[in-house]
Formats: sequence, C-alpha cells, structure tokens
Amino acid sequence: MSDPTALSARELSTAIHARQLSCREVMAAFLSRIDAQNPAINAIVSLRPAEELLAEAEARDQELARGLSRGWMHGLPHAVKDLSMTAGLVTSMGSPLFARFIPDEDSIHAARIRAAGAIFIGKTNTPEFGLGSHTYNPLFGPTRNPYDLARSAGGSSGGAAAALAARLVPVADGSDMMGSLRNPAAFNNVIGFRPSYGRVPGGPGPELFMDTMATDGPMARSVDDLAMLLAVQAGYDPRAPQSLDGDGQEFAGDLRGSVKGMRIGWLGDFGGHLPFEDGILDLNRKALEVLSGLGAHVEEASTGFDMERLWQAWVALRQWRVAAKLAQLHDDPKTRARLKPEAIWEIEGGRALDMQAIEAASLTRSAWHRAVLSLFGKYDYLVAPSAQVFPFDVDLDWPKAIAGRKMDTYHRWMEVVIGVSILGLPAIALPAGFGPGGLPTGFQLIGRPRDDLGLLTCAKAYEAATDWTERTPGNA
Repeated sequence: MSDPTALSARELSTAIHARQLSCREVMAAFLSRIDAQNPAINAIVSLRPAEELLAEAEARDQELARGLSRGWMHGLPHAVKDLSMTAGLVTSMGSPLFARFIPDEDSIHAARIRAAGAIFIGKTNTPEFGLGSHTYNPLFGPTRNPYDLARSAGGSSGGAAAALAARLVPVADGSDMMGSLRNPAAFNNVIGFRPSYGRVPGGPGPELFMDTMATDGPMARSVDDLAMLLAVQAGYDPRAPQSLDGDGQEFAGDLRGSVKGMRIGWLGDFGGHLPFEDGILDLNRKALEVLSGLGAHVEEASTGFDMERLWQAWVALRQWRVAAKLAQLHDDPKTRARLKPEAIWEIEGGRALDMQAIEAASLTRSAWHRAVLSLFGKYDYLVAPSAQVFPFDVDLDWPKAIAGRKMDTYHRWMEVVIGVSILGLPAIALPAGFGPGGLPTGFQLIGRPRDDLGLLTCAKAYEAATDWTERTPGNA
C-alpha cells in the first residue's frame, strides 16, 4: 500500500476500516497527487486548503478509534461535480455569475455521499451551466484529457471523468442530461452510469416535476466501485416525488453473473442516420465480440423510427427546460452579456416555442417510448456508441463536422446519446479500447426501464473479460 491512490475505492475502504491505512495517510496521498497532476489537467476546482482537509481526515481516524464508522466512504476524499449544490463550498456551475455562490444545503445525492463518510475536497470542473459536452468555462478554463493533454475530457462531467482517470479521486459523481455521464467516460477510459430516472433523487429545488430528462449518477474505474457509489446515491426521498422506491442497497451486493443467452441489439449508426469518426464503430464492434464470446447473442437492430424527428423533439424539450431555468439571467442585460452563446441560443429557442410545439415534441417522445419497448420485446439489452468522435482539440468549442457532415448545433455531435436521455432509461458507458494516438472510446449498454441492477451485472461480466481500465494514462 505504498500508493493509496492506486487502490480501488473498495480496497481503500477496506484498508481504512482495517486500520491498515489511516484516513490522514489517504488524504495526504491524494492531495500530493492532485498537487502534481491537477495543474496540467484542471479537473478539480475550488480545492479546499490542505490543512483543513488533513484535520478532517484526522477527525475521521479518531472516530474509527472510538468504533464509529459513518459508512463505506468513511475518510475517502471526494470532489462533487460543480453543478451539484454543496453546503459551505462554492457551487459556480462554471459561470462567472455564480463565482462566489455558496449554497446553504447539499443536493440530496451529495448529502448522502457526505453522510456516508466522504470528505469533500472541492468540486470537479464543468462547462457553464453544464451546456455542452466539452468542459471549459471562463472561470476555470478547460479540463484536459489525461491521455492527451491537448485533447478534451468531454463533458459536462469532464472534470469528474478526468479526475478519475488521473487517480485524483477514488470515485466521482456526475450528472447526465445529454450524455454527460457517458461521453466523458468514453473520452477518459472510465465507467459512467446513467441510472433510471428517479433512481437518484434530484433536488431539493423549487421545481419538482418537470425535469425528467436529467439525472445524477456515479462514475468509477470499476463496475464494483461504481455500484457502491450508486448504493449511496440511490433511494427514495419524499422531497423528490418522482424518486423510485428502495434504499439503494441492492447495488452493494455481488454483481457476478452471466450474459450467456442474453439477446443484445446493436444500434450502430442508427441506419446511417449518425456520422462517426473513423475507428469508433470498429472498436465498438470488437467490444460486441467480447459479449458474443461470453455467450450473448448479438445482432444488428433497427429502431424503425424517424431519428431526425426524435432529434427535433429533443431540441424542443431541452430548449424549453433550459429557457425556464435561465430566462431570468437572459432578461437582465448585465447578466445576459456574461452568458455563453450556447445558453442564449437555448433560451431564445425555448421562448419561441408555443404549447403546440411542446405537445408535439412530447407526442414524439411518447412514440419513441413505444418503439423502444417494442425493441425490448426482442432484446434484453441494446448497445450504441457512447460518443461519435474521439477526444478532440481542447481549444475547440465543439466539433463542427464529423466525417464530412456539418454539425448544425453546438451539441449535434453527441446525438447518439439522446434516445436514452429522453426516456430516462438506464445506460452504462463502458470502455471499448483505444484508437488513433492512443485515444479512448466506449459504448453504451442500455437496459429496460428500471433494470439498473441487471445492467450492472451484465457490465460486470464484460469488465471481467477485458482489461481496458487497467490501461492508465501514460500506460495505454
């Protein structure tokens, strides 16, 4: 145990509770690594003073000496995504308008992580208001990919994914409206899980019912670590009326299982609808060969749905929700001048919608739900790429074209993720290997509504048959 940062989160927890490692030793090791690696990567922001963190770690050691453990995360350093509220710790949302905003309370899932014993060391970087799958903002600058510092770490959980890949934190939380737990996982060769909508309660907040396309969730370097964090985050909370029943403990058990006989549908490029950078589909197909080798029946699947119609519905529903949240900032000329162009585009597009347009988008969403249920009548799981491009130049705001096809919005290049998001399905982003220049990519394993546990079991079987997450930055 000469380097605690090389251990998995579960191994760290075991070592701490067995008193083989002190919480202070663990904290000191991670702070040392952050000091060495984070200036170049810029994954962790608003880092708290080392003396405060070491004092908190010592207090955790004293609790253990008295026989008190707060939970499996007791003494583990943790950085919360900078979109989630954290009491006493700046939550900037990547915006200069909130550079000094310190919430009075934690978000529900952050409070659960804190209660499980984690020590909040700071936040993980995110694009402004989480808009865009590339992590950069005017407050902190860009987060760089640990596998190639000239490349993007993805987003909006790019800081979380990069921190994981660089071993700056044991596990990480993120959120996902448009692939924000899946795209950065692919870009950083880690695992991201978008749980079923309601599995991880949102809020608390003033609006409780309308935001059904976004969710918080876990990221990790292994399926076991990811499931343990999900066990903390998940579970019903009356403040989130659409949260699912249970306490999350089903995810803390043994995930070993078999995919033998499972029926898996490969969605690929959705019948030619989506463009992909060369190499991504090939790596995804090789990942499917792993599942086939484990006994799964894999075949190409067709949605039978007009995917452009789905895209237009997605854009409308997303603009409607973003406009509702950020319109106040747009109305004030002083704050509007400090909003990124993508935020202004979303707000103005949302305000131009009438109720008939929103209803039409919802009808398309409902038709897509029926189409996907039909697919799940034939397949146990679906597979699609997690990203359409490899990590791109960190100085770009977003990819303007893929395979010669122009991207007409700032987020069109991530269209592959929306089919999951718009229905609140569970999906896990798993590594698929490395392409040109040693850049990683991955695929989404998509489950039936609320089949989070089955999805994790399937993912665990795939993970056991591969070694991708062992290929760390500098050793890929």
